[in-house]
Amino acid sequence: MHGSKKVCKNKQTPPPGDLIYSKNQYSIHEVDGEEYKLYTQNLSLFAKLFLETKSVFYDVTTFLYYLLIHTDPDTNEGQVIGFFSKEKLSWDNNNLACIIIFPPWQRRGLGQILMGISYELSKREGRLGGPEKPLSELGLKSYILYWSGAISRYLLNVPAKKSITIRTVSEETYMQPEDVVMALKDMKVLDAGKKVDAGMIVNKARIRQWVEANRASAVNPVDPQDFVTREEEDDEA
Repeated sequence: MHGSKKVCKNKQTPPPGDLIYSKNQYSIHEVDGEEYKLYTQNLSLFAKLFLETKSVFYDVTTFLYYLLIHTDPDTNEGQVIGFFSKEKLSWDNNNLACIIIFPPWQRRGLGQILMGISYELSKREGRLGGPEKPLSELGLKSYILYWSGAISRYLLNVPAKKSITIRTVSEETYMQPEDVVMALKDMKVLDAGKKVDAGMIVNKARIRQWVEANRASAVNPVDPQDFVTREEEDDEA
């Protein structure tokens, strides 16, 4: 891949689609599969080299693709290092169909950026969202880490003794309720209430222990203020 990048005649060509997010060296471009059919087909075929479960690579017209681009600060050259796709219309409110960070860029927490973008888009659309299921074993592990981090950031900022429900957490994080429950169970932070009808109680001390053990960041991987509006993009152009 590195050698191909050196000789590629199009390495100075910006990626297709619209810039929607930019922070530090990373940016996100939204690409319509119908408008850029050949590009997104090739992108999907490339992803299939690393994803056994990747099945959609020809019928791309009903999908939007979100490219994660790293810009080299020395050369100012951009490189697509991963992406996720989502259906333009999902009856199940899926905010993500396929996600991949290309192998040379894995294990750097960059998948958390793509997941964060997908949920921020759900928030802007005003609906709860989540990835298309079933998830692969690795995909589930990655998502539980993301869900747990987001839930921790929310719950640790909730005033003590304030009563909240799974629905509240779901509405604040834009995650599906079943995903919230799965993450809380995996974190092992739920205690049975002392009263018969008290339900389950979230143990904040255990949340802090989880955060420390997993080195979870207190900062959202995606800053909503770094989304680029259409007006800003036109000004830069």
